[in-house]
Amino acid sequence: MMNTDKLEPIAASPDTSRGSPSVRGALVSLSLSVLLSSLGTSIANVALPNFAEAFDASFQAVQWVVLAYLLAITTLIVSVGRIGDLLGRKRLLLTGVFLFALASVLCGLAPTLWWLIGARALQGLGAAIMMALAMAFVAETVPKATTGRAIGLLGTMSAIGTALGPSLGGLLITGYGWPAIFLINLPLGLITLVLTWRYLPRDHALKRAERPSFDIAGTVLLALALAAYALAMTLGRGHFGTLNAALLLLAALIIGFFVRVESRTDAPLVRLSLFHNGMLSASLAMSTLVSTVMMATLVVGPFYLSRALGLDAALVGLAMSAGPLVAALTAAPAGRLADRFGTQGVTRLGLVGMAGGASALSILPASMGIAGYITPLLIITAGYALFQTANNTAVMKDVSPDHRGVVSAMLNLSRNLGFVTGASVMGAVFALATASTDIASAPPESVARGMQATFAVAVILVVIALAIAASTYRNSARNRGLVS
Repeated sequence: MMNTDKLEPIAASPDTSRGSPSVRGALVSLSLSVLLSSLGTSIANVALPNFAEAFDASFQAVQWVVLAYLLAITTLIVSVGRIGDLLGRKRLLLTGVFLFALASVLCGLAPTLWWLIGARALQGLGAAIMMALAMAFVAETVPKATTGRAIGLLGTMSAIGTALGPSLGGLLITGYGWPAIFLINLPLGLITLVLTWRYLPRDHALKRAERPSFDIAGTVLLALALAAYALAMTLGRGHFGTLNAALLLLAALIIGFFVRVESRTDAPLVRLSLFHNGMLSASLAMSTLVSTVMMATLVVGPFYLSRALGLDAALVGLAMSAGPLVAALTAAPAGRLADRFGTQGVTRLGLVGMAGGASALSILPASMGIAGYITPLLIITAGYALFQTANNTAVMKDVSPDHRGVVSAMLNLSRNLGFVTGASVMGAVFALATASTDIASAPPESVARGMQATFAVAVILVVIALAIAASTYRNSARNRGLVS
């Protein structure tokens, strides 16, 4: 019986090395890779005031310490995923971990701000490699029946890195100064290097004549398009102007050229036929939508907690850490649920939870206090963990070995694009609904109104994701019936 829902017409070949090297050691090395890249995203934000003071720079200038890292990941993640498919994932992952550790040292020794920004971009390249290849390695290290548990473990480590970054960064800065937030990555990176070299399965050597050529033109065009889009979404911090519109138009034009190039090359960076698969296209779309919603909690939360509820900075930080903590506790059980009951039901359960939590935030009055915000937030975050684990598992279980890297990278890219879009679009919705030129000084009732409007939009986005899921799974069931 033929299954039309595979990502490739040829099913993934079974791996013969799942028992040796050690699965446990391999998963530890992949978990550390995810933890390092996640820490790199979250730990630097807390040090922005220290960068401004150390380099006598403006807030707008030091923001590029964060932006350079995110731009490098966003623009390069698909390309490095494809390089891993072509040249070997283990050697590329070793290179990525090494680059991340080296760049961390360069960041810690930075004599100028622009040195630091350049080193952060290099660190972002290393992180892009680690993020792209971690999920791709899961299919090579664990049996297909436990793919969900392994992906859930990686989701747990990502959430831990996100939650740990601000608090760990604050402790390191207080005790040793801002360079410590980068130098801490050196011992972690060396441990990851050793474990990766020791436990991950070796690459299968391909003869030069058998190795497809690398699509340089497609790589450059996609990187430029993603960079233009990311800049359009981040410059102006929610205030959409002429420059943002021009960058969006530029991104659209470059994507048009990219599609033209990919349709004509023999060895494309991204096979356009992949998007003919309804499951993959739907998974990418849903991931982008729900990640946009998750970013709303990070954009709106601090203002609502401080301005509407009157919490001090310490309590705001504590409240904001509740979400990543729940994600860390939920991701691994979500993987077990996906393995036992199937990915479709767990995906829909996660989306329903997100819709319910966002609906509560859109109608609950500020008089409910911190419990009225934290409880729905926990529901949203748990739903997001359920969705991401099941959604990633559904895709990665059936992808063919020669496209695991690029498909894993596209899943990570969809999430990052959602975060970038959410920071801009949901931030703009929040600012517009508060009807205030300065949100930091807006009255509590305006901030509460802005929060409710933002999560009303979030509900719409999650409902769209639910509709996509229902349509995709219905078509999938119909196709299976036709070929049975």
